[in-house]
Amino acid sequence: GKYPGNKAGAKYGTGYCDAQCPRDIKFINGEGNCEDWKPSPVNPNTGAGKYGTCCNEMDIWESNSISTAYTPHVCSVQGQTRCTGDDCGNDTVRIGFCDKDGCDFNPYRLGDRTFFGPSSSFDIDSSSKFTVVTQFITADGTESGELTEIKRIWVQDGKVVQSQNVTVQGNTFNSVTDKFCTAQKKEFNDTNRFKEKGGIKEMGQSLEKGMVLVMSLWDDYAVHMLWLDSNYPTNEPASKPGVARGTCPTDSGKPSDVEAKYPNAYVEYSNIKYGEINSTY
Repeated sequence: GKYPGNKAGAKYGTGYCDAQCPRDIKFINGEGNCEDWKPSPVNPNTGAGKYGTCCNEMDIWESNSISTAYTPHVCSVQGQTRCTGDDCGNDTVRIGFCDKDGCDFNPYRLGDRTFFGPSSSFDIDSSSKFTVVTQFITADGTESGELTEIKRIWVQDGKVVQSQNVTVQGNTFNSVTDKFCTAQKKEFNDTNRFKEKGGIKEMGQSLEKGMVLVMSLWDDYAVHMLWLDSNYPTNEPASKPGVARGTCPTDSGKPSDVEAKYPNAYVEYSNIKYGEINSTY
């Protein structure tokens, strides 16, 4: 491996990084993240050390039965990079090497309240099996071209479902582009750190170098997944653009509740493919 102190390898999760620059990773750069380690007051299995580990992150699909999003996050550093202090950023001051918020496409947050949910009344019924397709589209249509668009397509019951158009700042979008991200940040009154860190082009360059596909089922000890499926931040009115992200109540998603009520929860990922545009479904 890259670091001689790392004898475990990716099989055991060592080497992991993302744009949140997580400080709860226990081995970074082949060394134990022991210095200044503080155990979590709410989770006996984790904590935070002096160091974090940063890199570009492409959230191809973050979802539960209520809400769904895909989100590119980019960083000013190239490849996995260990951070300390302000370079890691934090949950209240969004500074540091990486764009922690990213540029998310969540239909509900963007005003489409009927696209995704757990019944047949939605365009995509999350209670039934479906296929998630993510397309990375370049300026010249070639594999080596500059990335300009990230597009989501769905397939359910043999039917191809395109992402619905949403209107942001008077413009219509159905995919993630730099223009969409600029409009979305302005609409939600957020700082466009995605653009500051390099935008879609930077995401494309990172994908060209190679990224590891990570699949998981998780709960959220920090903010209880409210960023995905509820009103967040919780101290803002739901009527404010960007706050309403799903129909879950703001007191939902506590890991203690989730783990007690659904100890056997599982997700099944299958039939994973990659290939030329429109060849995988």
